[in-house]
Amino acid sequence: MLTYFQARDFRCLKSVEIKLDPRFNLIFGQNASGKTSLLEAIAYLGRGRSYRGAPTEALVRSSAKEFLVFGKTVELKKNLTIGVKNGSSGLELSVNGDTKGGVASLVNAIPLQIIDPEIHNIVGGAPEKRRQYLDWVAFHVEQSYLGLWRRYKRSLKQRNAMLRSKAKHKEIRAWDKALAALGEEIDTIRQQVFVVLKPVLLKTAGFLLKNPVFFDYDRGWQENKSLLDVFIANENRDSQYGTTHSGPHRADIKITHENKKAKGRVSRGEQKLLACATILSAVEVVQSTLDKKLLLLLDDPAAELDTKSLKRLMEKVFELKSQLIVTSIEPEPDIFPQQPSLFHVERGKIHCAK
Repeated sequence: MLTYFQARDFRCLKSVEIKLDPRFNLIFGQNASGKTSLLEAIAYLGRGRSYRGAPTEALVRSSAKEFLVFGKTVELKKNLTIGVKNGSSGLELSVNGDTKGGVASLVNAIPLQIIDPEIHNIVGGAPEKRRQYLDWVAFHVEQSYLGLWRRYKRSLKQRNAMLRSKAKHKEIRAWDKALAALGEEIDTIRQQVFVVLKPVLLKTAGFLLKNPVFFDYDRGWQENKSLLDVFIANENRDSQYGTTHSGPHRADIKITHENKKAKGRVSRGEQKLLACATILSAVEVVQSTLDKKLLLLLDDPAAELDTKSLKRLMEKVFELKSQLIVTSIEPEPDIFPQQPSLFHVERGKIHCAK
C-alpha cells in the first residue's frame, strides 16, 4: 500500500506531495491540469519507466535538470521507502537504501497495474502487448521467471546474430539446445499461469461485456513438437530471413468472439471493457498468489464507455479491494460505490479536497 508520494520536476509537476488513502483516491481537474502526469509519476515509481512510452529525458520539467519521484509503502507492518531520479549518471533507483536491485526491486516493492486510454491495445494491438500482460503475471507468481526470460532473450539475440551472419549450421545448432530448453521452461510457466488465469478471464469478461468471449494461449510453435525440433526444421527459413520464427517470443493470447478475432467483432467501447477484463483478472490472480492488495491506477476510466458499462467496470474494480488511484474531470460520486479521498489538480499543483 502506497501511503505517501512526492514528485519533483516531473513533466508539469514542479513539486507535489500527497498522503494517500489505503482504499480509494480520486484525482480530478480539467484536461491538461496535470492529472495524468501525476498518475504517470506514481507509475514510474513502481516501474522505472513511463507507461505512456515517453523517453526519460521527456519527463523532466522544462528548465529543470532532473526529476525525482519518491514514495513510502506499508505492507504487513513492513515499511519501505522507494526513490527514483534521473541523475547525471543515468537512472538512480533506491529501495530502503539499496541501490543495486534494479527495476525488478521497484516492481516487487510496488506491484501495480494501469488502465489508461490506450488499454484497448491489449485486444487490438500486436501480440507483444498480450505477451507482456501474461509475463507480468508470471513475474509476480514465479520467482524464477524473470531470470529465465532474460537468459532466453540474450540467447535469442545471439542466435539471430548468427543467422544474419550466415553462420554454418553446426555453429547455429550449438546454441539451439540451450535456447530451446529455456524456451520450454518459459512456456511451462506461462501454461501454468494461463490455467489459473483463464477461468478468471472468462468470468470477468462475461460480466463486463455480457457477451461470450474466449481466450486461448498460443505458445509460439507447434503443439506436437519440441522447440528444438522446430528450430532444426526451420533453420533454412530462419537463416534466409535472419530471425528466429518460432519460440515463446512469438506466443500470443488469442481472443475470439463468435469464432473470429474479437478486435473485428466488438465495438471500441467493448474493446476497452475486454482489455479491462484482462487487467482486472491479472490483478485478481496476483493478489491471490501474493496474499496482498495491489495498486491499481485508472486514468479517465469513463472515456468511451456509457454510464451502464462504466458502473459495471467500477463495480468489478471495487470487488478487488485494491488500493485505487483514479483520475476524472469531475468527482462524479454517483458512479463510484465508495466515497473517495479527493485531490484537485490545477496547473500542476495538487490540493486535498476532502
